[in-house]
Amino acid sequence: MTTKLQASICLLNDTFQTYAKEDGKQDTLSKSEVKKLLQQELPGLLSESKDQKVVDDLISGLDIDKDGEVDFIEFMILVASLSCAYRGQVPKKRE
Repeated sequence: MTTKLQASICLLNDTFQTYAKEDGKQDTLSKSEVKKLLQQELPGLLSESKDQKVVDDLISGLDIDKDGEVDFIEFMILVASLSCAYRGQVPKKRE
């Protein structure tokens, strides 16, 4: 029997993989792959911003190690942050 949590984990992995493989690199998302993922999977997130710089900053902010790509860990940080935000629990900034 698969639990809801197990199914959710598999879905997150599959979603990342679906978008990451578009450019042939299955372990990372390029900027265009991130943008496509956000547009298709979280349409309200980008559509509410009319300012392209805000969108670019959001995508750049996901690239924590500044290697020009978003890896699975960086993707999961986004997912965890959004999950907290949906619950109304925004993480506090560390000093």
